[in-house]
Formats: sequence, C-alpha cells, structure tokens
Amino acid sequence: MKRPAQLVFIPAPGVGHIVSTVEIAKQLVARDDQLFITILIMKLPFDKLFTNTDPSISHRISFVNLPESHIDTQGLAFTSFIKTFVQGHKTHVKDAVTKLLSESAQAELAGFVIDMFCTPMINVADEFQIPSYVFFTSGAATLGFWFHLQSLHDEQGKDVAEIIGWESESIVPSFINPVPAGVWPRVTRTKEGATDFIDFAARFRQTKGILINTFRELEPHALRSLSDGKFPPVYPVGPLLNMKSDDGHVGSDQSIQKSDILEWLDDQPPSSVVFLCFGSMGSFSEAQVKEIACALEQSGQRFLWSLRKPEPKGKMGMPTDYADVKGVLPEGFLDRTAGIGKVIGWAPQVAILAHPGVGGFVSHCGWNSTLESIWCGVPVATWPLYAEQQLNAFELVKELGLGVEIKVDYNQDSEVVVSAEEIERGIRQVMEKDSDLRARVKEISEKSKKALSDGGSSYSSLGRFLDQI
Repeated sequence: MKRPAQLVFIPAPGVGHIVSTVEIAKQLVARDDQLFITILIMKLPFDKLFTNTDPSISHRISFVNLPESHIDTQGLAFTSFIKTFVQGHKTHVKDAVTKLLSESAQAELAGFVIDMFCTPMINVADEFQIPSYVFFTSGAATLGFWFHLQSLHDEQGKDVAEIIGWESESIVPSFINPVPAGVWPRVTRTKEGATDFIDFAARFRQTKGILINTFRELEPHALRSLSDGKFPPVYPVGPLLNMKSDDGHVGSDQSIQKSDILEWLDDQPPSSVVFLCFGSMGSFSEAQVKEIACALEQSGQRFLWSLRKPEPKGKMGMPTDYADVKGVLPEGFLDRTAGIGKVIGWAPQVAILAHPGVGGFVSHCGWNSTLESIWCGVPVATWPLYAEQQLNAFELVKELGLGVEIKVDYNQDSEVVVSAEEIERGIRQVMEKDSDLRARVKEISEKSKKALSDGGSSYSSLGRFLDQI
C-alpha cells in the first residue's frame, strides 16, 4: 500500500504563475489518489487576495494565503524585486509548513515544488530535509537560455559586464538558430538582472527535477539539449491550461461582457476575425494605439481588440479598462469600423481563442497565451512586450514556424512606435486563409491534446515524476 504523500507548491505571485500551478496540481491529484497538495500564495501589494472560485478543484488541493510581508521593494528591478519579495516570505512559509505537518500526521511531506522565481525557498525545504523541484512556467528553450547565461559565467568564466554587453547573435544550445541580442530578456541586459538570472539557474541545478510547462512535440530540440546529464531531470508536463476559466475570478459584470463578446463572434464567418490582446500587464501609448487602429482600418479585416489603459508613468500596477475608448482612438474610427470590428476592455481570452470565428491572434507571446493559441489552433502575429516574451516570439517565428512577426524585439519601455504598415502586414499574413502556417498550427494543436491524453508524452512524463516522489 502506498502511503499518503503531501507536496507543497509555492508559485510566484501573479495570475499567470498561479493558474498554471493550479493546473499541474489538478493533474497530479487526478493521477494519484494518495497525494495531497497545498499551494502557498504570496500576495503582491497591488493584487487582490486569492480566492479559489473553481468548484471542480479536488478537496485534496488546499490553498493558504500567506501573511503579507511589508518589505520595501521600491525602485528595485524586477528580478531583485521578486527575490527580495520571496526572501521576505521565508518565515511565513516555514510557519505554514510547520502547521501543515502538525495537522496532517498521516501524509508524509514529499517535497517542495517551487516556481522558477522562488529559489530562496530551496533553503526552507533543506531545513525540513525534503527535496525541492522547480516548476518552470515558461518553455524549454527559455530554460535553456537561463542555463546558458549561467554556464557562460560559471563555467566559461565570462564576467557579467561582458555577458550583458553582447551585441551580436549568440549560439544558445536550446535554440537551433543563433539568438540575436535584441531578443534577450531586457532584464538580462542589466548587471543586476543578469546576476540574478545566473543565480536562479545555479539554484535550479541543486534541485531534484524540473517540471516544465511544455510538451515534447512542441520543443523537441530544446528538450534534447536539456537531457544531456548536466541538468536535473526535466519533466515536460504541458500544455497546462485552464481552458474553462478566464482568469479565475470573473465578476458578474465580466460575465455579461463575456456573453456580449461571444454573441458578437457568433455572427462572424469562421476564421475571419483577428483577435488583439496583450496579457494582464499589456498596454500602449496613445501614439501606438492610433497606429494599431490605422492598421486595422487599412487591413479591412474583421477584428476584436482588447484595448487597456496603461498605469500612469512610474506607478506600479495593472492596466485597467478605459471609461471611454473614443478619446484614444482616431476620430470616427469606431463609426467607420462598426460593421467589422469590436473594441473591448478586459477579454475572456481562452473563450475567444476557442471560438471558431477567430482566425488569428496578435499577441504579446506570454507563455500561457502562446500555449492557449497552439491548443486552439490559432496562428500568432508576435508583438512581445516584456519578460521573456521576445525569446518566445523569436522561437515561435524562427524556430517553430508557428507565428509571423510584427516584431520580435519590441520592448514595452522603449519609446519606439511600431508603424501601421508593419502591423497591417503582420495582420494580413496571420489571417491568410490556406497558409502553410495555418496547417502547421492545426497539426501541433492536435499533438498538444494527444500529449496530455493517456499514453501521450506529457502524460507519461507526469507519471515518471509521480513515480520518483
């Protein structure tokens, strides 16, 4: 008889990380009826408190909102902010796990599964004398890039200044093509950021395994590059998506918006609508909004555009919906496009991508969005904004042939305005009816579903992980 076991998951704060953590927890408990999972939630100062609103979640998955840590993180770069933020929660995690152990005497604590940004928690696992695993919520090529930075520094002796000063292409083992300097995550181009990434990757090597939200058929080259014995075992267990939810905590206003959007899509011909959406943090300057509007109008394509209002400069927080979009759009735009287009605020992205009316997706290429578009068989026109999205865009366009480029090296903080011509070209390419691109995306979409079904590559990989805990 197998004894009950308990895993503690520690996702990074932020909805994208929490969603995929909940998904992997659901898969694990569905496969092993002796497994219990506790997810410890750290709350960002400007985030709402997490509440689980999904009634389908097993009673063997529980959530603990950790007490807020009031740490001064003002003015820190993203990686230093997240590290300081996570460090500040170590005692809360220790207390929560101690309490857990006292309450669940029958289930043995089998390990911590920590998010890619939560490596300080490895020390806490060590104190409890249990193994740590990493859950990497991006793709295998990106994981390989992190390890590449670390090996440049730790094995080839290059100093950080030399690494961040790199201006030409570099050979990264997890990519087939040389990777241009312009698509490196911007944070890795600063001394502080590069040092943090090198440190994250060095800590990954001390863990017992890395679960990764991808599947073998999508990233065969990158996964092979990670299985040469230099790294902990890698378990591709994706695509981990919540295809029923649209960001988990939809209020009644949003339910009304959602049905209005889907009713509009119901009236459109199959694969005729281009959907523009840039993630929970994505927004643009007014000058850029006007270029997008011109591109849409000139293209004559049917469109559904999720347009969000940026936070005031220098303020940290999430984009919000405009009270009235007329003020930022070219005069008369809404009237002239009324027959073919719809401008919305918040978007139920998963439901839209799954709708037969949608034929193309202009996306920021966040990894969750990338996997959702693949699952739904919708080709992507890439417009990355921040984090590792430039690498994802480069991979989609150049490595995998699953996207077309509007930009692969755009950055949200730059003053660059992408021209209406470039945007229109990307929209026309992504919407092409019988393109090779569309056929490739449909084929990989089928494979993404097979990977998770009984006997599929990710199903088997998850089984291997369960066997060794």
